[in-house]
Amino acid sequence: MKYGFLIDHDRCIGCHACTVACKAENNVPVGDFRTWVKYVEKGAFPEVRRHFAVLRCNHCSNAPCVTICPVNALEKRADGIVDIDRDACIGCRACMQACPYDAIYLNQDSGAVEKCHFCAHRVEKGLEPACVIVCPEQAIIAGDLQNPKAKIAQMLVQCETIVRRPEQRTGPNVYYKGVEPAGLDPGGPERPSSYLWSQRPPHKPEPWPISLPVLPNTRVVLDTGHKVEWGWTVALYLVTKAIGAGAGILAPFAAWLGLTGWNAAYLPEVLALVFTAITAAILIEDLARPARFYRLLTRPNWKSWLVKGGIILTIYAALAAAGIAARFLDAGHLAELLRWPLAALGLATAGYTALLFAQCEGRDLWQSKWCLPHLLVQASMVGGTAFAAAGASPAKAAIVVGASAVMHIVIGCLERFGTHETSNARQAAAFLGTLRVDATPAWMSAWTLSMLLVVLGAGVVFFGAWAGLALVLAGLFVYEWTFVRAGQLPPLS
Repeated sequence: MKYGFLIDHDRCIGCHACTVACKAENNVPVGDFRTWVKYVEKGAFPEVRRHFAVLRCNHCSNAPCVTICPVNALEKRADGIVDIDRDACIGCRACMQACPYDAIYLNQDSGAVEKCHFCAHRVEKGLEPACVIVCPEQAIIAGDLQNPKAKIAQMLVQCETIVRRPEQRTGPNVYYKGVEPAGLDPGGPERPSSYLWSQRPPHKPEPWPISLPVLPNTRVVLDTGHKVEWGWTVALYLVTKAIGAGAGILAPFAAWLGLTGWNAAYLPEVLALVFTAITAAILIEDLARPARFYRLLTRPNWKSWLVKGGIILTIYAALAAAGIAARFLDAGHLAELLRWPLAALGLATAGYTALLFAQCEGRDLWQSKWCLPHLLVQASMVGGTAFAAAGASPAKAAIVVGASAVMHIVIGCLERFGTHETSNARQAAAFLGTLRVDATPAWMSAWTLSMLLVVLGAGVVFFGAWAGLALVLAGLFVYEWTFVRAGQLPPLS
């Protein structure tokens, strides 16, 4: 058995009855939607036609939201429905980044995510979903896709249908008959500042980059808004994790870098331990339900890189603590030996986020092949700068910081100006060049500012290590904020 929907747009009249029925049946908060109707107008006056697209969760066969959820709050049921255990959800919003269809929202009152669940409470009683029974044109057909006697299965054989974003390879189980393809193309139509009856929702106020082409004479005139869920806290997490990981990566080379005395003996492990703890605190604080973080331990999903990353952070911190303890116990040789596995775990600590981002199927920019090497380079850059501020040899620290900074800039340019395989990634890369920081010149994007700060920081490390550290960290934070936000700006619906 595998439940799915077929939306017959040869019948749909865009009345929103399905949206209203869904809200009433499932107590959906104002401003949020489990199913909604998108309007696209095509043509030039007076030859203009309006097309509708009914959008919702696709109950994917290979659901990325299920894979990434760290606490198994989402599940792919035996009947094909992707359901949510709202009590188990900790509000990390990773599933929202993994969904390529913007089908999941965060209930601000409960702190749990919600979405279409095929009205599972009705299906289990032999009833059809609320949207199906309320549709006046019988444009929504629900049923078992694997039952040849079911109407939906017969229509799929008889009619030509398409699905949303098949390039994501999620196996969507919502099929569209007679739909205007532009209605299912998130970034294709123009998105004016004003919709049919209202201003565009203010969740993503950044204007569409003028460098991006749009479909001619095609406009979105009604759609729901989707918030940017990961912001400055995720950027800060990336920076603090880079500091802690960078210290561990460079730990075996502390003497070569010129650290002496207490700094040579303890600084790498102390930085690794302290900033890993800060990173964990930031991750917990960013949860919509921070008091329930312990569920990462009590009901972990071992397929999720949020869980695997948490394990890596824990082992890394424990190894750093073991190195500090060995020094206190006058076991210096053991402490030196421990620095090599610490460096290996430092690489894993710096790089696991690339594997987490790879599970975010809705954010193609984050899935870049350059993400992993970029995270490692960033860790080396800030680790070397921190060592320089602690008294490392300016010349040797400058070699590490300078080389890492050059590689950071090169990879950053590849992410910004390089070739991208999907339109979503190309759109996000264009947003890298349009995001701004307040009080900067109009010509200076946040991405440009971040690169300038890193260049200045790497340049002054040789002369003033603390000033260099401040500039490099500021530049990296601005870059991470830009990268994280830009990836979430392209529309998915």
